[in-house]
Amino acid sequence: MFAVTVTVEVTPGRMPDFLPALMENARASLGEPACLRFDVLTDPARPDEVFLYEIYDDAAGFDAHRRTQHYRTFDAAVGPMIAAKRVRTWEKVEG
Repeated sequence: MFAVTVTVEVTPGRMPDFLPALMENARASLGEPACLRFDVLTDPARPDEVFLYEIYDDAAGFDAHRRTQHYRTFDAAVGPMIAAKRVRTWEKVEG
């Protein structure tokens, strides 16, 4: 199991444009063979921040996700809406 966490700081005032594009990307991602989970979370106390929690079969599944057309289209469209982004990856410890 391979987890990805992403914290996105959306440029103030851009959330109404950013969130629908993100939700479309999340739905498309869940149709990928290696994507097991794709959660989009927000907190009203931080209205310009979004947290993503994604689970893939493995690192190769995440790499494949980043090569999909829907991801590349999303990434290009929302780039100007993002003030900052932090991506972290995690692998399940077996045993």
